[in-house]
This record gives sequence, structure tokens and C-alpha cells, in this order.
Amino acid sequence: MKPLFRKVPVQYESSFSARHDIMPNFGNVWHYHEELELHYTIRGEGIRFIGDNISSFAPGEIILVGEKLSHAWRCNEEYYQNNPDYSIEAIVMQFLPDCFGKQLLGLPEMFLLPKLYEKAKSGILLKGQTKKRVAQLMHDCVEEEGMGRVITLMKILQTMAESDEYETIVKTQSAFLHSNEADSIRLNDVFNFTHANYKNDILLEEVAGVSNLSVTSFCRYFKMMTKKTYYDFLIEIRISHACRLLVENKLPTEVICFECGFNNVSNFYRHFKKVTGITPLDYKKKYLHRV
Repeated sequence: MKPLFRKVPVQYESSFSARHDIMPNFGNVWHYHEELELHYTIRGEGIRFIGDNISSFAPGEIILVGEKLSHAWRCNEEYYQNNPDYSIEAIVMQFLPDCFGKQLLGLPEMFLLPKLYEKAKSGILLKGQTKKRVAQLMHDCVEEEGMGRVITLMKILQTMAESDEYETIVKTQSAFLHSNEADSIRLNDVFNFTHANYKNDILLEEVAGVSNLSVTSFCRYFKMMTKKTYYDFLIEIRISHACRLLVENKLPTEVICFECGFNNVSNFYRHFKKVTGITPLDYKKKYLHRV
């Protein structure tokens, strides 16, 4: 899917952006930018889209998104319908690879930094003590001013560059050109429609109507833009919601199956294992053991 290019605003007196957001939601537009983005979710839950990956997110997650890697965080409507006073909270840092000067990356002492930036092109999910250390430094950074702010970002980059406590997110890297605005609007309309209706039986005629295309044209168009069929995309959305419900551990797996739009349990199990590589029970055990 072709994401929308976004220009990251940076204050005149700053070399990078670091902000503490408390808002109703993260926004809906799937986008990319020249800057790397370090995203720390403090409060909120839903589905995140990074490159070709669709997964659930929850509080405490820290991800480094590489330059030009498409991404979006979309909050679950149920989260706000049940908790009308809730808002999302996140610390977001955005910086160009050479924000401290191109000469810095060429220093022999900085050899790990280009390697970190290269890994970030596949998206990096931080783990363990590295995540805890980076979370504290991100809190510190938004409070810092002047040179202290720069030094704190350097400490964050050092912590991530020297760590092996992470996993990559994206299976295949893609380089995106600036997208046509009409395409971006059309695909985000399809995105929003699917996110709102994944529990229901979605007919191709319905989603094609959202994009103002015939069924044949829509299928061809969606496959060309996303490198996957709309049906595969819908399955990934449903499985991501199922993963969230499994780790909440409040509903039986058979109930989760129907809550996420699947019509029978065997079909759900088959698709779940195809997308995640493990069964729903193994997924729950793995998560609960990790917690």
C-alpha cells in the first residue's frame, strides 16, 4: 500500500523533534518520512501497521522506525467507547540520520550507528533492560534543553546500537516513492473501512465501492499497491485483533474466533497459524510466560 509522505516539523532552534503527546488518538493516515522515529506508547492500545507487518500494540512498547519506512498506529474504538475519558499517551522522537552532522557518522568510534540505522529500516522492537533504559532516557529527553537534549539522544542511540535485546518487525523492505494524493486518500479510506468493519462479513463489492472502483479494478489495484490480496489483508487485521484478545486472557479462544470475524473455529486456527506461525494456545502461553 502506498503511504503518504509527511514532512516532520522541527523547531528552528532544534536539530530533532522530541515530544510528549497526550491526545484522543494517534491519527489514521499511513505515512512515511525522511526521519527515523522512536515511538514509545505509554497509554493506548490497538493495531500498528509498519511496512508489511500488521500487529497489536499495547502500553510499554518502544519501536524504532527507520527512514522512509511506512507506519501508522490506530487505536481500538472499543478502548474509547468503554473509557470515554481515556486518551493515548506517547513519547515520539524523530531525527534525521545525519542530524548531528555527516562527519559524525564517519568517525571510527561511531561504527555501530550506521548499522543501527540499517537495522531500523526493518523496524526494531526493543526488549528487556534496553527497553527500560531507553524509556527512562526518552522521558529525560523531552524535559531537557540545549546541549543536554542532544547528549540524551546520543545516549539513547548508544544504548540501542550496543544492544541485542530487540527483534525486527518487517519481513521485506520496500522503498516508497512520493505517493499520489488521490491514491493515498483512496487507500486510507479502504484502511479505515476495514478497521471499522473487520468483525463483519465484508463483500468485495462493499470495499470496492468505498474506493469507487469496480470489483475487478479494485482487486487489481489493491494487489498492485500492497503486494497482497484484499482478503489476505483482512485476515491479517482479524488475526491482529485476535492476538490482542488472547493476551488479555478474558475470553475463550472459541469466542475470540467469532469476535474477530471468523465464521468457524477450524478456519480461525488455520489462518492464525499461517499468519503467526503458532497456534492460538501457544501464542497465549508464550505471551503470558514472557509477562
